[in-house]
Amino acid sequence: MNREKGRSIWKSRRPRREKNERGVALITTLMILMLLTGLSLAMVLSVRSDMLINGYYRNFRGSFYAADSGLNVAREAMVNEVVAAIPASFGVSQQPIANGTDVTVQTDLNNNYSSYQTYTGQGQSTGSWPGKYKVSGTFALASCQVLGGSGTCSAPTGAVTGYKYIYNYTLRSIGQAQGSQATTLDDRGSVIVNATLVAVNSKTSFAAWGMFIDQWNICNGSSLVPGTITGPAFTNGAWTFGTSGNYIFTDTVGSASSKAGYQFGGNTCDQLAATSDKQGKQTIAPTFQAGLNLGQNSIPLPPNDYNQEQAVLDGKGVATNPVTKNDLHNNVRDVNGNPYPSGGASSGVFLPYTVVNGTPTFTGGGIYVEGSASVTLSTATSASNTAQQVFTIKQGSTITTVTIDPGNNQTLINNGGGTTVISGVPQMVDPVTNASTPSTMLYVNGNITSLSGPGQGLPAIQDHSAVTVTAAQNVAITGDILYKTEPVTLTQNQIAGQPADTLIPGNDTKQALGIFTANGDIQLNNQQANNNLEIDASLATISQGGSGGLTNVGNAINTLTIVGGRIQNQIKSINTTTRNVYFDRRFGQNGFAPPWFPSTTLSNGSVTGAQATTTVQRVQWVNQSSYF
Repeated sequence: MNREKGRSIWKSRRPRREKNERGVALITTLMILMLLTGLSLAMVLSVRSDMLINGYYRNFRGSFYAADSGLNVAREAMVNEVVAAIPASFGVSQQPIANGTDVTVQTDLNNNYSSYQTYTGQGQSTGSWPGKYKVSGTFALASCQVLGGSGTCSAPTGAVTGYKYIYNYTLRSIGQAQGSQATTLDDRGSVIVNATLVAVNSKTSFAAWGMFIDQWNICNGSSLVPGTITGPAFTNGAWTFGTSGNYIFTDTVGSASSKAGYQFGGNTCDQLAATSDKQGKQTIAPTFQAGLNLGQNSIPLPPNDYNQEQAVLDGKGVATNPVTKNDLHNNVRDVNGNPYPSGGASSGVFLPYTVVNGTPTFTGGGIYVEGSASVTLSTATSASNTAQQVFTIKQGSTITTVTIDPGNNQTLINNGGGTTVISGVPQMVDPVTNASTPSTMLYVNGNITSLSGPGQGLPAIQDHSAVTVTAAQNVAITGDILYKTEPVTLTQNQIAGQPADTLIPGNDTKQALGIFTANGDIQLNNQQANNNLEIDASLATISQGGSGGLTNVGNAINTLTIVGGRIQNQIKSINTTTRNVYFDRRFGQNGFAPPWFPSTTLSNGSVTGAQATTTVQRVQWVNQSSYF
């Protein structure tokens, strides 16, 4: 009975519990659905946040590039407008840049760039995120200096050779991309304009170019070695740029060709009247800090080296015909006082001097070497503490030493058999005024088989020494040739806040070296242990119809440093890992150059023209925007 009753109770309770568990699955499903919905929402918010952050960053980055582009565009526009203000002709007593030009430049700056300018990217940034910029600023003349004469720029007097203008500027550029984000950049600095006066049909030394190439066909399969190139650059042909590195030109770049070549490898080379080019993902965009000027007049070349050879004889160096054996016989003598043989000679060192009342007296401009020779340049100090320039000339077993001592007004020559003391030193004589300056031309009628200083890192050119070395054929440079006092910086910030190739105050002692051949090459045959080579000189292998160039005939060079410039008929292989060319900026001012260096005749068709060299010195760049 109890068992039956218990069973009856169990049967009545079981359906009731199953009925209470109905709906649990639905609730579980709803909870899982709510969880998934929450996770999905969180994911959407996270992705959207990332997109917002990326877009925010992208827009700020775009606005930065737009603002920086605005600074560059406005700065270049100011420089170009100042240079464009120099008229094609003006009187010798008239300054080339008129008073008030700075006011005009500032007005045009603010009028042209005060509203947003669209920036879509150029060169390497072609196709980048679009943006816009607007620029405002100031531009004011800080100082103007008359060079070579006296008085003020508004009222110059004397033999004025040029003008130096310094304009201070401030720029504020606001850039904006697609969003509302904006970047504000401030830039402050100076624009320095050296305007060197050039008379009608005046001669301009080739030393005034940091790089000059006569013959260069566009897209001929070779391209300019990349790197920073200082000083004015020009070619009577066309520039071709490649993809192996970056190009930075600090000064004006010109060519006779109306187009530049952009070599992308293989047979792909574009010829464009443009400053950059792009093929696929590759872009070639040289930096032209002072502009690229295409389609310019060709520069006439020197026909020969007659002037340099003649300079040894008379110090004037003005010749239309080659020096003859008779000219040499009448003007130069050896260490023993014997005239150059009338029938000619195969070797020997000769100086232009005569004997006056028993005293040998110097009458010309330098040293004449017949036949090939090796030459070592070095510095010395006399017993009376005067600075001396020494030339050691070796031909076979004969070593001849010529010592120039301006302090004692003496030239000493010795070939191992005794010393001849000559009164006077070599002089560079103005062919019009006959005014003279101590300068030396070393002319070798043959090959210079070795040209160097006394050793690596040791000075070869004395302070206040002006020297040009000319060979009728090749010049082989085998070791360092250094100034005793370096005129320009060779590293950035050597002078605080200044780039390399900045003139060093107090280091201009009028020291100058030129190396020239009209009919051969300047050959690099470095014999120094560390395979580095420095040449402080303006190098020229140039003449009408010539084929000379700077070429390496020895071991590969690790670092080649040139302080001066290089002027060539043709580009040739220098087999160098690193090449640094620092333009000696003194050669771009007031006609200063190595003595009797090859020159060109420029006709301006006016009383006076001006060659302008511009330099921008940025002293402050500040990003005023906060990205947080």
